[in-house]
Amino acid sequence: MAPMLAFCNAYGVGLTDWSLASTYGKLAIFVFGAWAGKSHSGVLVGLAACGIMMSIVSTAADLMQDFKTGYMTLASPRSMFVSQVIGTAMGCVIGPCVFWLFYKAFPGVGVAGNAYPAPYALIYRNMAILGVDGFSKLPRYCLVLCCVFFVGAIAVNVVRDVAPRKVARFIPVPMAMAIPFYIGSYFAIDMFLGSVILFVWERVNKPQADAFGYAVASGLICGDGVWTLPQAVLSLLNVKPPICMKFLSRADNYNVDALFHRSLKDVQ
Repeated sequence: MAPMLAFCNAYGVGLTDWSLASTYGKLAIFVFGAWAGKSHSGVLVGLAACGIMMSIVSTAADLMQDFKTGYMTLASPRSMFVSQVIGTAMGCVIGPCVFWLFYKAFPGVGVAGNAYPAPYALIYRNMAILGVDGFSKLPRYCLVLCCVFFVGAIAVNVVRDVAPRKVARFIPVPMAMAIPFYIGSYFAIDMFLGSVILFVWERVNKPQADAFGYAVASGLICGDGVWTLPQAVLSLLNVKPPICMKFLSRADNYNVDALFHRSLKDVQ
């Protein structure tokens, strides 16, 4: 099943530059999870099948893109293949090491509320449970809300496409609105600050912003990702930052303020 879907994904990526590896992985969750059933650890079977499926399908698309780039640059196919083998071998070592580094440096990886909650892990686990137990495991009105928001997202996209340009620019993109719900509030704050910077840049020098905006944004995103490795090393060495900022809910903020006030009264 995986080789056939890998060919389909590679073909689709070649046409659209859009990989559907996650979609094929979700398909594997439902198919194999339902096939194994609850009595045979269907959740674990579905997640394992999803991981294998996504790895095979995604790797096939990546290989196709690399070989296409090599063909366009007149690179040696043998050199490309050897490079892929070396890169795969390095990934087998570097990947687990990076995971171990994060696991040791940041306690509670994958737990909601921590610095790295791994939101997609919870999403895929819930999909596996759904594939094994069916819609009966969903909270009340969950399926209805999913259908309503699905139709609403399509309606907003249609309105945005048919509306005049001056009006469409003020209509939000549903996909962009949904991303912070998956990843967390910190991502929304970063995107907001980046959007403000781009807005000011376009007002000051629009041709320059159009030419270099994507490059600057990519550099900032890569820099944010690369910094996590030194951050993990500093955490392992028990180096504490001089200042820490955290966003709390209104209820938690009231509790913290009350604690500070009580502490000040005790000191006085």
